[in-house]
Amino acid sequence: MKRIIVRYKVKPGQAGENEALIARVFEQLQREQPAGLRYASFRAKDGVSFVHVVSLETADGSNPLSEMAAFKAFTAGVKDRCEEPPVAVELDAVGSYRFFGG
Repeated sequence: MKRIIVRYKVKPGQAGENEALIARVFEQLQREQPAGLRYASFRAKDGVSFVHVVSLETADGSNPLSEMAAFKAFTAGVKDRCEEPPVAVELDAVGSYRFFGG
């Protein structure tokens, strides 16, 4: 099991486009419902900072997001939208309460 958090800040005026691209990822997730993936995205109150939390529970450790067309479209231009580029950190769980299910 792998858990990752990604944070970044978009440029002023880019939050709407970023959210629209994220919404398309969730629309595709709802349609395809890939197994072994838990995923959440958040926007901070400042309106331009975003955090994504991923829990990969696939048997082979693969990331179903990386194969999705909507996610590829989101990541293709993310660096151009950002004031602060994405920083990904792999996490080791210390504890959680109903956060990841199961």
